Amino acid sequence: MSTLEYQLTLPKKRMGAGALFFNEKDQLLLVEPSYKPTWEIPGGVVEAHESPQDCCQREIEEELGLKIKVGRLLCVDYNPTTETRLESLMFIFDGGVLTDELIAQINLQPDELLSYRFFDQNSLPDNLSPTLGERILSAWEQRKGTLPNNAYFENGVSL
Repeated sequence: MSTLEYQLTLPKKRMGAGALFFNEKDQLLLVEPSYKPTWEIPGGVVEAHESPQDCCQREIEEELGLKIKVGRLLCVDYNPTTETRLESLMFIFDGGVLTDELIAQINLQPDELLSYRFFDQNSLPDNLSPTLGERILSAWEQRKGTLPNNAYFENGVSL
């Protein structure tokens, strides 16, 4: 059996990538999808043969209409299989601060996103999935440098 043939027998994991964007008041940008009841960060599913960073940049352009190069990796979050979701790895990158000029250029995909809003760290929306909420707060702290320099999380919690 060749190395490639062997590798094709190995398990595969679902991956997603997104970015944290902030306004000049240090408020976080969240988007409201049309296809589910929870707020999200801009991002999406990593496609075959696509890096998480490339996915993140593609999704930002598709969802927000902004062509922005994302910054450093803030976290990789491992999520085990649950009753409603398969095992996954989620990557969050630092999208940086959006100026008022860039915010005015946001052009949402109407078939995918209904709206966007900026939120303070202590007032995230109630209809944010608990795992994503933990991931966001941990990545936010990682961005500020208030967590040990560890970008690996499990279920949104730095280990």
